[in-house]
Amino acid sequence: MKRFALALLGTLTLCGMAQAHSVKNDTIEVIHPHINEPFAGARSAAAYMAISNEGATAIRLIGIESAAAKKITLHNTEHGSDGVARMQPVAGIEIPAGETVVLEPGGLHVMLMGLTGPLKEGDMVPATFHFEPAGPIAVEFMIDPADGADHSKMGH
Repeated sequence: MKRFALALLGTLTLCGMAQAHSVKNDTIEVIHPHINEPFAGARSAAAYMAISNEGATAIRLIGIESAAAKKITLHNTEHGSDGVARMQPVAGIEIPAGETVVLEPGGLHVMLMGLTGPLKEGDMVPATFHFEPAGPIAVEFMIDPADGADHSKMGH
């Protein structure tokens, strides 16, 4: 799985995110936690990353805190039989031992709701990720270029 994480970082670099970053704490690595710059006045934003678990047992991301938003929740995109994608909150995201889980558009992701201020490209936004059983890890979200999506109108 280490190879996968390196390939992911390589892909991010080729996609114009040459400043991809990661945070490693013991056996957990959070790879390029980022938020695409929301439009001016946005009330919410989505965050993405990969999380690698090099440990011998599964871990679970159960929450994230940051002064950048009043509420931060974990979500999954579910595609209904009608073909419509809906965002559904999840209680946690499991990262099996020796695996890497990617949080990306159209799948698992993080929603920051009630933004407390503007998020500008190049900013670094401090956050605390809470894992079971590992505990908290300090992480910074990088604000990447805008993706053009208005996440405040996506029915979260």
